[in-house]
Amino acid sequence: MTDLADWVAGARPRTLPAALSPVLAGSGAAWFAGSFSLGMALLALVVSTALQVGVNFANDYSDGIRGTDADRVGPMRLVGSGAASPRAVKRAAFGCFGVAAVAGLALCLWSGLYWLLLVGVACVLAAWFYTGGRRPYGYLGLGEVFVFVFFGLVAVCGTTLVMVDRITWSAFWAAVAIGLLACAILVANNLRDIAGDRVAGKRTLATRLGDRGTRWFFVGLLVATGGSVVAVAATSTPWALLGLAYAPVIAPATASVLRGAVGPKLIGVLKATGLAELVAAIGLCLGLALGA
Repeated sequence: MTDLADWVAGARPRTLPAALSPVLAGSGAAWFAGSFSLGMALLALVVSTALQVGVNFANDYSDGIRGTDADRVGPMRLVGSGAASPRAVKRAAFGCFGVAAVAGLALCLWSGLYWLLLVGVACVLAAWFYTGGRRPYGYLGLGEVFVFVFFGLVAVCGTTLVMVDRITWSAFWAAVAIGLLACAILVANNLRDIAGDRVAGKRTLATRLGDRGTRWFFVGLLVATGGSVVAVAATSTPWALLGLAYAPVIAPATASVLRGAVGPKLIGVLKATGLAELVAAIGLCLGLALGA
């Protein structure tokens, strides 16, 4: 259990931005619509955080038993390094999914949107089969689709939906922005692991696009994020342009990617991209609140 606790503590810099960002952005959109609820926001944060930690445990387990983490550049993996048994990591993953399910059920009961239970089931299944099962879609180059849909569109719009009872245009475009930045984190991660993934037979989008194509895809995601923030402002308030504060945060990392950074140097890019996602979400939340 100590190894699991240490792993969670080490994963916090990666987990916090991804869990907090969609809740902040969705809460900002709800605030602009005049229906913000702190209690619902906190429950949504529990769901988001539990799913994030759960999917990380699930990936650790599934990649570990497949041997994908045998030659890894990034942070330690529990199963791959032998620090924890596959059974313990698998139990931890499903424990997190259970926490997310309980908090999600509470949100459904509070909001009266019981059909969201089906969305919750889809989230858990998508989290597990990203690298789990016989044909994990993360090994087929579809990981970015999962991240964009579930940690962008579903997470942000879902946060707004339970508070406002509808999805506003500002929530939709904020979801696109957060989803694109979440994708950029995964792209940077897969760019770092591209050589090892090829050897292990893990056909991520990065292995399909190649090194150069993946680097330009990363840049394209960041540029598209700026356009999405502008769309938030166009459908709500000019204050939402505060979300563009992510640009100077990610600029040095973008330059590093374009200069051909590889291996451990891309760990810094990962951290910077996670921080950029959080800064964008804070800017959107603050801007939408100020413009309400």
